[in-house]
Amino acid sequence: MSHSSCPKCGATISGGKSCGSCGAVCFFCQTSSLKSDIPTTGTRSQLHPEIQTFLKDHLKLHLGGQEDFHDERNHHLEVFGIHNLPKDKIHPIGEVEFTAVRGPHGTIPVRVLYPKSGEDKRKNGEAAALDGGGYTVGSVDEFENGLRLLAEESGVQVYGVDYRLAPEYRFPIQLDEYSAVIDWLQGEGGKARGVHPSKVMGGGDSAGGNMTAATTLRRADKNQTPLAAQIMLYPEARVPFDTPAAVENNSGYYLECNGIFSFADHYLPRGTPPSNRYISPGMQDISKLGGQPPAAIYTSGFDPLRDVGVEYAHKLKQAKNEVVWHHYEDMTHGFLQMTAWSDKAISCVKDIAMDVKKFGYGS
Repeated sequence: MSHSSCPKCGATISGGKSCGSCGAVCFFCQTSSLKSDIPTTGTRSQLHPEIQTFLKDHLKLHLGGQEDFHDERNHHLEVFGIHNLPKDKIHPIGEVEFTAVRGPHGTIPVRVLYPKSGEDKRKNGEAAALDGGGYTVGSVDEFENGLRLLAEESGVQVYGVDYRLAPEYRFPIQLDEYSAVIDWLQGEGGKARGVHPSKVMGGGDSAGGNMTAATTLRRADKNQTPLAAQIMLYPEARVPFDTPAAVENNSGYYLECNGIFSFADHYLPRGTPPSNRYISPGMQDISKLGGQPPAAIYTSGFDPLRDVGVEYAHKLKQAKNEVVWHHYEDMTHGFLQMTAWSDKAISCVKDIAMDVKKFGYGS
């Protein structure tokens, strides 16, 4: 019997996966639809010359290096802080608003980037809330420049969230704050800024990508209003201790692979296993990953998190979710913050902006 015949009654199945006569599902078609055209590991080529130059010019800049994390915080602000960038490298933006949300653990500072390109959509518009940093390092000051570019290129309001950092604050405080901002945007905060409640997306890079994946799962499990889409830049979907990228990109490409373990140690309270659904979304079985909002995942060839991001995209697609995946073989971790030094980084962010625009406005 061919897969075009009903496995139960033998009738011909045409144009669908179920029999029009008895309703039985064609097993071949059903299992084929679960296959993903996204691989489970990524590749790398040659590190882009602009990124090579940036890394050579900032030899002491590491994420997860051997220095104290307080020094890393300061060094990142010195290099990436928008107030320290040359004025001709700062991306234009229509308007910046500094506001705050009263959250479950205190006040959450939020920076709103209103694109001039999106003024005609200010009413009934959309918004993306983006988190950045490695649980332990990072602030909106360090991400604003890249987020400005994202906002203007997409025509979408972008909300930068200064969530509380680890180890001073541990899981699940960061997820509580992320979700509080989403609730605010889907409610009174968004309404006051012309945001349609059904067009609120979530996103983030690195640890922010992890928190986006975790928040998406958590809101579904709690029957909370879902996100319109999830945007994940080189996400830490799980700890990458068993991947080719952890060997190929172990050190020297900005994010130090072995330092990821120290970030995890800062983030996880004692007694909480790393396999927790909201800590390691990438470890979850495919059967537990279905029914999610559309996802866009971006990975880099010279990133120790490369393969866990690719793997998560693969799993989401296999779980029948809508997934957009972009892989940049010549880029490294953190390119969202490197647009002041790299035209290729600018091009990558423009790719993200196109996807955000399509998710929100359909064009």
